[in-house]
Amino acid sequence: MRRASDGWHAILRVGTFEHRVWLKEPPAIGTNYVAELPFDGDFDARAYAARRLWRAINGRTLGPAFHELSKQRRERLSAAIRALDARNSGGIYRSIAEALFSKKHIPDRAWKTHDLRNRTIRLVQSGLALMRGGYRDLLRPKRRGK
Repeated sequence: MRRASDGWHAILRVGTFEHRVWLKEPPAIGTNYVAELPFDGDFDARAYAARRLWRAINGRTLGPAFHELSKQRRERLSAAIRALDARNSGGIYRSIAEALFSKKHIPDRAWKTHDLRNRTIRLVQSGLALMRGGYRDLLRPKRRGK
């Protein structure tokens, strides 16, 4: 727990999970607390976090994190970063595709129109977008309509 200019910041360890809490006033034993959630763009995430804290305090299972990435999404991000690193090191798309998808899947002919070429180019472009600040989008869940 630490005091800051905007109030008190605390890390509550309940079981194996840490919950970060902000309080206007210093905490007191035996006091009931209320979660105040502004109706802003982050309301969904705040409500989900408050519910997870309530479940932890009451000994219930928390469920998945609000912004947890699927296995497929994690694998695509990993491939995009690897593709970008290879491209920035001077690699050509064909050699990047061979490293990512195995050489046996790359045709000797018709490389220019092959799906793996287009996929490799998209992975490099995704990696570039992440490098240019898009990685911040990973910290926030996708909002509907965007």
